Amino acid sequence: MAEPIEFVSNYQDSSTNEGFQFEFYCNRCHSGLRTTFKPYAAGRIAGVLDTASSIFGGLLSNMSRVSHRVRDAAWEKAHDAAFTEAVQEIKPHFIQCPRCSSWVCRKVCWNTNRGLCKSCAPDLGVEMSAAQASRSVEEVWAHAAMAEEDKKLARENWRETIRASCPQCEAPLATNAKFCPACGTPLKAKDTCACGAKLTPGAKFCSDCGAKQE
Repeated sequence: MAEPIEFVSNYQDSSTNEGFQFEFYCNRCHSGLRTTFKPYAAGRIAGVLDTASSIFGGLLSNMSRVSHRVRDAAWEKAHDAAFTEAVQEIKPHFIQCPRCSSWVCRKVCWNTNRGLCKSCAPDLGVEMSAAQASRSVEEVWAHAAMAEEDKKLARENWRETIRASCPQCEAPLATNAKFCPACGTPLKAKDTCACGAKLTPGAKFCSDCGAKQE
């Protein structure tokens, strides 16, 4: 009884009628290795017969159909042998993690000191460097000074109604401006009278001095 063929899921079969080739990938970094192309002589013969049958037909056409039937069985057998050989060729470059069962490349994703893949046992030096870089970014965000043009949007101005576009020309407003940069229309309603009294929104006259408001 023939031995079962060992295989993994992280591979791609690039074989053709002309020969066999396989690509194997790391489950972690997804980099891969490709086996060398192994020609299949019978496939070339079948290809020649196919070409001849398309030109001449008749007897050669029947020969081509027979060759396909023979080629199918022979090709499958040769394919299995090539695949088994490819697995043995590539296997030394990969290793299966005993913790997560992933197949990873030895070159990049295997922590030799821990006997685990780097997803299960990352390199501490790399993690420390990454943590420092991340903390540095957090510190930059935490201590970043507000730009001068944005200070008008500080907390003390949050209760103030801020327009997104000019009521006159409808131009978009990038900042909390007092006048429209496109048409010059005042954007802030007066909230105090010349006498210093507080004006209610929409007031036409000052309630303290009676002055007319523009």
